Amino acid sequence: MVTCFIRYQIDPFQREAFKTYAENWGRIIPRCGGHLLGYFLPHEGTNDIAWGLIGFDNLAAYERYRARLRDDAEGRANFAFAQDARFILREERSFVDTVGGTFCQVPQMRT
Repeated sequence: MVTCFIRYQIDPFQREAFKTYAENWGRIIPRCGGHLLGYFLPHEGTNDIAWGLIGFDNLAAYERYRARLRDDAEGRANFAFAQDARFILREERSFVDTVGGTFCQVPQMRT
């Protein structure tokens, strides 16, 4: 799996707008073929950095997703919402590989 790791610098005074934007992706991304791992808002510490993580089987699957996303009316509307409201100040994308044996590990309870 390859993961698209998106780092956002957001307007901290428009946190709720970014939250709405992220929640919208919760419907759009899976429909277009991405495995949404989650969006994350700052909780403590730096108040203007948020993240989104989307998984794909490979880069070819990512390219198919991008093509579907361009054709998705709700996806285009969500991008327009962000541009109009200007709550995203900067966006950076990195693609990372999953390290085997570390992904989605859950704590093991001791008895």
